[in-house]
Amino acid sequence: MDPKTFRYDEADGVATLRLDREERLNALTFDSYAELRDTFEALQTRDSVRVVVLTGTGRAFCTGGDVKDIIGRLFGVSDAELVRFTRMTCDLIESMRRLEKPIIASLNGTTCGAGAVMAAAADIRVAAESAKIAFLFTKVGLCGADMGAAWLLPRIVGFGHASELLMTGDFIGADRAAEIGLYNHVVPAEELAAKTAELARKLADGPTMGLAVTKRMLNAEASMTLGDAMQAEGWIQAECMRHPDYREAYDAFIEKRKPDFTKHSWADRAASS
Repeated sequence: MDPKTFRYDEADGVATLRLDREERLNALTFDSYAELRDTFEALQTRDSVRVVVLTGTGRAFCTGGDVKDIIGRLFGVSDAELVRFTRMTCDLIESMRRLEKPIIASLNGTTCGAGAVMAAAADIRVAAESAKIAFLFTKVGLCGADMGAAWLLPRIVGFGHASELLMTGDFIGADRAAEIGLYNHVVPAEELAAKTAELARKLADGPTMGLAVTKRMLNAEASMTLGDAMQAEGWIQAECMRHPDYREAYDAFIEKRKPDFTKHSWADRAASS
């Protein structure tokens, strides 16, 4: 894992992807879009990583596509090239949702455009008090439904709040974002790293398969009927009961100790008796 367009660190089961173009408010380039997409895809099979943290450097988390490096260069390109680019941005978000490991967006500052959608694609959002957010696509003459925003937002904040955010493109402050359920936690800036680390540690110590299939089912059940969801949940819970983590939780309870879920990958199965 050696990305060129952002910083990558890995320790104790936690991978941290840090956007690091502070002078450009961590705006994305063609290369960083592609490299983020490829990194999230690669993390699926990286057993040393159990949780992913996505954050930024300086005053911003991410301010979307770079005005000069992307937006300016897209004028005059062919229709095929435009679609190739917009599909790549969607592929980034899809790779985040398909990664069956928890993703924490640690929002250190201004979050807008593609940055806002990446935050929405994460499983948990922890924000500094300075982390205002906007899905500002309509402000620049585009559709508010960009990179999966119209799929993600209603599922997080409800249809009404999502409609307002996507149609107006206005910024809202961290307190308002927390009030409508967009942010899970809002903390003073100096406490952001500690709160993020606390959540990352809790998830990294959790049951790998249980967390993986929880995310899988959250994605899948969004389009299921109640009956289909009950069938799917009955099947997937039986699968989890065959995993070593289930036995580990039982043994730990009997032995009055903390369970150790770090010994097995999500694909492991309990040995037959």
